[in-house]
Amino acid sequence: MFETKSGVFLIAGLFFFAIAFLGNALVPMMMYRDLPELTAEQLVNPHVMEHFRDLSERYPESFEEHFVLGPTEENCAEALRLGRSVYVGEACWHCHSQFVRPVGNETVRWGPVAETWEYQNELQRPVLFGTRRVGPDLSREAARRSNDWHAAHFYRPVDTSPGSVMPEYPWLFDGAVYRPNKRGLALITYMQFLGTQLPTYPYYERWESDLDGLHPGVGIPKERWEQMQRAYRGAEEASTSASIEEDDNTDSPATEGDEKKEDAS
Repeated sequence: MFETKSGVFLIAGLFFFAIAFLGNALVPMMMYRDLPELTAEQLVNPHVMEHFRDLSERYPESFEEHFVLGPTEENCAEALRLGRSVYVGEACWHCHSQFVRPVGNETVRWGPVAETWEYQNELQRPVLFGTRRVGPDLSREAARRSNDWHAAHFYRPVDTSPGSVMPEYPWLFDGAVYRPNKRGLALITYMQFLGTQLPTYPYYERWESDLDGLHPGVGIPKERWEQMQRAYRGAEEASTSASIEEDDNTDSPATEGDEKKEDAS
C-alpha cells in the first residue's frame, strides 16, 4: 500500500481524520463532560426577555392571541423552542452558520472564536453550525437589529437587504408584516436570543450590571466568565479601532485637478 501514491494518500487521509476527530470531538467531549446541558428555561435571561417584551408592545394583538399570559419567562422558553424548530424547518441553517471561525477577521466582526460550552444546551441539539455562508453568521445576532427589522426581513427580505437572495416567508404572518403569527413571533425571539447566553456582548452594555447574577444560570464558572468578559471587550475595542482605521483610509487627499477647480471657483 505504501508503494503507491494512492495508498500514501489514503493513509495520510485516515491519519489526519483521526487527528481532527481527536481534537474536535474527543478532547472537547472530555473537557466538558461534566457541564450540564441547559434547558430553554435556563437560557431565558434579561437580554432576551427585553426583546420578548418589546414584541408584546409592538404587536399586541398577535402577541395576546398566541401568548395569552403575556411576556412571561415560560412563554419565552416556549417561543425559543418553537423558533428553533421554525429555523430548522425553513432550512435557515443552510445559508447561515452559527459558528465564529478562527480565520480571517471573524473575531473583529463577531467577537472571540466560538467555544464548545456555547453549544451545551437543548437549542443546539443537534448543533447548527450550518453548511455554508450565503448570509451572515447568526451565532451573535441578538440585538444587532430591532424586532421590526426582523419582521420586515422575514416578510420581504429585499426591503431591508437590497439584492438579497433570501426567500420570502409570508406564511409567518397573518396577511401583513405588522401581524406576525406565532411561528413568526417565535422565530424573531429566537433571533434575539442568539448570543444572549454569552457573558457579555458589544450590544449589551446597558445590561452589564446584570452580569454578576447571570453566570450561575448559564453554567459557566465565575473565573471563566470574567476571562470571557475581558476577551469580548478586547474584541470590541479591536472592532472599533479597525472601523476608525478604515474611515481614515477612505479619506483620500484632494488631487491636483481638484485644487485647480477650487482656485478657479
